[in-house]
Amino acid sequence: MANGRFLGGIGALIWDPQADAYLILRRAANKDFAGGMWECVTGRVDQGEGFLEALQREIYEETALSAQIACFLGVTHFYRGAPLPENELLGVIFLCATNEPTAIRLSEEHDAYQWIMAKDAPVLLSATDANTRWLARVIQQATNLRQQMPPELLAYQQQISFAL
Repeated sequence: MANGRFLGGIGALIWDPQADAYLILRRAANKDFAGGMWECVTGRVDQGEGFLEALQREIYEETALSAQIACFLGVTHFYRGAPLPENELLGVIFLCATNEPTAIRLSEEHDAYQWIMAKDAPVLLSATDANTRWLARVIQQATNLRQQMPPELLAYQQQISFAL
């Protein structure tokens, strides 16, 4: 098999530590992919841009928020549409904390947002499509990691740069 050529992507699950709630965004119905579905901040890495730069850019473009990386959540592989090489993405997902949860200004990419508690995610995100199941897993992963991570490690990760 030939070496792959992938698009890079990022995901940012925004967390309000004061309310212990996660931000979910509903994609505008007119979008070419996953219209009307709930998601976290997502986006592609532009040519010449690193994952961390793309992360901050996408957070600001989609929500007008500033956020700090709280911890690394995982990686993902998926096709944005048909399973064709030009639609294949490898993504890096982060939990990002914000101290300004009321400062949200949505871009035209989304038409609604909601702050949800982890315990409410299974009810709100009960649809069986792949996108909704993925978002539910991201929220569960963030919750599990935060509950198991010593506070000192979480504080350390918020202070360091994840770039090597």
